[in-house]
This record gives sequence, structure tokens and C-alpha cells, in this order.
Amino acid sequence: MIRLALLTLLAATPAAAWEVTATPVCTLSHDTAGLSLTITHDPRLAEPYAITLTRPAPWPDAPVFALRFDGDRPGTITTGRHRTGAGSLTVTDRGFGNLLDGFEFNGTATALIGDQALAIPLDGAAPAVAAFRACATAPAV
Repeated sequence: MIRLALLTLLAATPAAAWEVTATPVCTLSHDTAGLSLTITHDPRLAEPYAITLTRPAPWPDAPVFALRFDGDRPGTITTGRHRTGAGSLTVTDRGFGNLLDGFEFNGTATALIGDQALAIPLDGAAPAVAAFRACATAPAV
């Protein structure tokens, strides 16, 4: 019950365009100039976590996608399991602990693919990431 109250409070707070919703699945979203970012958790799926980065231009075809985090807890996570199409890039997995830590505890994330780099400011992300974590770990009713 406390988690739901926290989620409701934080989801209603306009924290620099970071938004959390609990239905139909837990969703963390953020829109910046030229990029829409969505992280979801759907426990009904074999790989319940997904991140999708959508922009007007197509993403390049490259074997590796990376997110580099700069700030208090810098680091880089990489995958070759990404999919692209119609301006979107999606990665799914069974867990997103490192990804969520990166978004919560750093100042900038940079999406890296091929010869392209796209910076994502993380101002205001921490409260929304905390609310998303609470939503993703809340027992289903």
C-alpha cells in the first residue's frame, strides 16, 4: 500500500518530463527534443523488461548497442540483442538493475550505436526511477 501511495505521488509530480504509470504495465517514460524513451516491466513476459528509444531518424544497423552513463556512478552497458525499426531501438531482458542504476544515479546517459552518439540528460530521473522500481516489484493484485 505504501509503494502504491509513493508511486501515485511521484507519478503525479512533473519531474522534468519523467513519468511513471502503473497500468496496464509499469512504464517509465521521458521525452526530450528528438527522442522518446520508454522502459517497461511486464511480469507476464519471459523477458519482462524492455527499453525503447524512438526518434524521427532510423537507427543505424550495427552489431552492438551501448548506453554509457556519466555522473556519480559511471559505467557502460552493451548488448547485441537490440532490435531496430521505424526509428525505434528496443532491448528486452530478464533484469534491468544496471540500466535502472545508470538512469537513477547519473547525470547523463549516452546511447551509442555504430558511429552515432545521442546524449540523454537525466535531470529529474531519480524519483521516477525509484517509483518505477517500486511498481515493478509490487505484488500483482
